[in-house]
Amino acid sequence: MIRLFVGLRVPQAHRDRLGFLRGGIDGARWVDPENYHITLRFLGDLDEDLAEDVVQGLGTVRGKPFELALSGLGTFGHPPHHLWVAAQDLSRTALAGLQSNVESAVVRAGLKPEGRKFTPHLTLARFKKVSPLHVARFIESHIDVQLEPFEVEGFTLFQSHLSHLGAQYERLKDFDFAP
Repeated sequence: MIRLFVGLRVPQAHRDRLGFLRGGIDGARWVDPENYHITLRFLGDLDEDLAEDVVQGLGTVRGKPFELALSGLGTFGHPPHHLWVAAQDLSRTALAGLQSNVESAVVRAGLKPEGRKFTPHLTLARFKKVSPLHVARFIESHIDVQLEPFEVEGFTLFQSHLSHLGAQYERLKDFDFAP
């Protein structure tokens, strides 16, 4: 079995800048900046044959480069269990279209449809038990987080390696948009 997801890579300069936000919330498990990405579709644990079918399906996904901006912090859950920075598609349609095409390709390859609504974001930290007040104060003190837009020129299939130190992500295959 191989644990996979499809996502967008983030430029090193953006990872460096967001990495400076790490810290300041007791009980937070901060994501390593080298693991920053925007998930298009979590695939889960797949056997090798299904994984190969997924790779073939992803190879059919087409798109055109578009600009993405990272700005604004938010959380998932009540109490919060994830802290994230929002990913905003400057074209307003390209990211949603790409995610929809990726979803269609993996469903055709044999996966069940994703039941959750797509919320484009980059996870900064995860929490098990944390003070919602501390999280709210952190967000308030970093309300001006806004990085300059970057161009998305394709997407990537990642493998997730789980360990007691947290997940590490390995790039397996890049799918660049054809010129």
